[in-house]
Amino acid sequence: MEQSLHDLPLGFSMALAQNPEAFRQFGELTEAQQNELIRKAHAVHSKTEMQALISGILS
Repeated sequence: MEQSLHDLPLGFSMALAQNPEAFRQFGELTEAQQNELIRKAHAVHSKTEMQALISGILS
């Protein structure tokens, strides 16, 4: 299922905006990898979880 930018959870978008390196690396992922991260972001329930998800992009 293809995700679009309007499907990005607000917290995910904000977390990426606050971390330029994670934003850059997210942009370099394949569409499938991006969609998987977006799917995971929809399941996040706290700021701490979202920060962990964003940190995972940098790993």
